Amino acid sequence: MNNTLLKVENLTKTFVENSGFLGLGKRYIHAVESVSFELKKGEVLGLVGESGSGKTTLGRCVLRLIEPSSGKIEFDGKDILNLKGKDLRWLRRKMQIVFQDPYSSLDPRKTVLNIIRQALTINNFPNSDKEILNVLNKVGLGKEHLFRFPHEFSGGQRQRIGIARALSVNPTLIIADEPVSALDVSIQAQIINLLENLQKNLNLSILFIGHDLSVIEYISNRVMVMYLGRVMELGSSKQIYESPKHPYTEALLSSSPILDPSKRKKRILLSGDLPSPSEPPSGCVFHTRCRYANNDCREINPTLREIEKDHFKACIRDDIL
Repeated sequence: MNNTLLKVENLTKTFVENSGFLGLGKRYIHAVESVSFELKKGEVLGLVGESGSGKTTLGRCVLRLIEPSSGKIEFDGKDILNLKGKDLRWLRRKMQIVFQDPYSSLDPRKTVLNIIRQALTINNFPNSDKEILNVLNKVGLGKEHLFRFPHEFSGGQRQRIGIARALSVNPTLIIADEPVSALDVSIQAQIINLLENLQKNLNLSILFIGHDLSVIEYISNRVMVMYLGRVMELGSSKQIYESPKHPYTEALLSSSPILDPSKRKKRILLSGDLPSPSEPPSGCVFHTRCRYANNDCREINPTLREIEKDHFKACIRDDIL
C-alpha cells in the first residue's frame, strides 16, 4: 500500500517582473528551483530556512494558489496540475492552508459563524449551527464565540478560528505557513500543542513552514532545509538536529538558542547577505557564504542526493561534517 500523500518533483517557480527604462526590460525572480520531496500520510514535514528562501512560495505552489512554472505535483496519486473545474474543487477540500497572520486572514465583516459557514457552503458540506459548533469545539472555542467578530478576539483565538476554518472541510493535508510567528511567545506553545493533537487525532499530514528551529524540531517527523529556493538538506528530525550534513544546516542550528549549556554549539556567522533570487550565484547557491567552499563549489550545481538512508543533502563536499 502506497503511504505517500504528496509527491513533488522538480517544482520550479519563476516570477517575471518589468524592469529597466520605462519597464521595458524583464527581471526573473527564481523563487523556487527544482524542488523535490514526498510527504507521507499522517506525517509532519517541517520546512525551514531564512526569509526569502522560498518556503511560502513552495507551499502556495503545492496548493495551486500560485501556479508553478514547471514540475509535477501528485496528491493522493493524482497529477493536480492538470485538474480543473469540479476536480480542482475536490482538491481544495482535501488541501487547506493556515495562514501566518491571523489578523488579515479573517474577514472582519463576518462573524465566526459565517466565516466557518462560508467554507462549508462553498464545498457543499452541511453547514448547520451544530456542525459549525462541532468544528469550533475541536480548536477549543465554544458557543459563546459564534456571533463575535474577529476584532473581538486575541491573536491566538483568531488563529484557532483560522485552523477551524481549515478543518471544517475534513482535509487530509494542511499547509501551516508560519502559523505562530505573529503570536506572543506565551501563546505559541498553545497553538503548537493544538496542531499536534489535531494531527494525531485526525491523522492529518502537515507541511509546517517556519523559521523557529525549536518549534520545527518539536512538531516535525522530518525536516527540509531550504536556501534561496533550493533544498539543501532533507532528513528525519533526529538526523537534521543531531547530525547535520550540510554547512547551511550547521550554521542555522548554531544560531538557535539552547538552554542546556552542555549542548550549545559555537556560533557560526554567515558572511554577507542572502543573494538576490534574481541573480543567484553560479554553482552551489550557498558557496558565497559557506566557510567550506572551494573552487568546485563555484562551478558545480549540486543535486540532492542520498548520503545515508532517508537522509539527503545538496553538497559536493563529503569530507566535512
